[in-house]
Amino acid sequence: MPRIGLCQLTSGDDPEANLKLVRSGVEAAAADGARVIVFPEATMARFGRPLAPVAQPLDGPWARSVAAIAAEHGVLVVTGMFTPAEDGRVRNTLLVTGLGHHLGYDKIHLYDAFGFAESDTVAPGAAPLTFEAEGTVFGVATCYDLRFPELFRRLADDGADVVLVPASWGAGEGKRDQWEVLVRARALDSGCWVAACGQADPAATGTEVNPKAPTGIGWSTVADGFGRVTAQLRDGPETAVLDLDPAVAGTARTATGALANRRL
Repeated sequence: MPRIGLCQLTSGDDPEANLKLVRSGVEAAAADGARVIVFPEATMARFGRPLAPVAQPLDGPWARSVAAIAAEHGVLVVTGMFTPAEDGRVRNTLLVTGLGHHLGYDKIHLYDAFGFAESDTVAPGAAPLTFEAEGTVFGVATCYDLRFPELFRRLADDGADVVLVPASWGAGEGKRDQWEVLVRARALDSGCWVAACGQADPAATGTEVNPKAPTGIGWSTVADGFGRVTAQLRDGPETAVLDLDPAVAGTARTATGALANRRL
């Protein structure tokens, strides 16, 4: 049964300073027994600043530093970073590193919504990602991916029982409601646990950010395959550690028939 840590934080403009947040988050979660530790989207550098100057490949110094932190504590870390794209844009990448892995997932669905155009500066990914750790198959998704149930069903078809979702959710009227509904709905759609870890609300710590950028609302949420919320943080920086029983995914899928009874 994997023990998961969610490290809700507010990242800044400086990737080196944000590495310190990763280290302190890993130290806190690992001390509480977490073996898979999840950070938000854009942990490397927050949205609202130029991204191309900070983008690095998966074998670059920022990702290698996160890998070293994971190795030091004997854990797997999932965290948001930016990698260079071939066309001069960047890719919004989740780094998965530790416990024998060093992988990247490039966000497939870009946030061209609510007046924001992520695709202006970010190139989309194309391939879903699953991996095995702690005897469990995990999938990953990023923020706006939550609005697309077919991705979560694909991850379930690929064997995932837990989907980890780093995010930097955009603020605005009704957006927290949408976040909570979508986390629960994607869990129900797929039968998977969905563990969604967002950027904290910068206002909770008086942090000034670009008001037009999606820089987080907090409220990281974990839901099981029945859509039940089993853990939720509030708006400020916070860390939670919890055990997820992957067998619940199979029980939920059998009960709801959400995958077996598909006709389209």
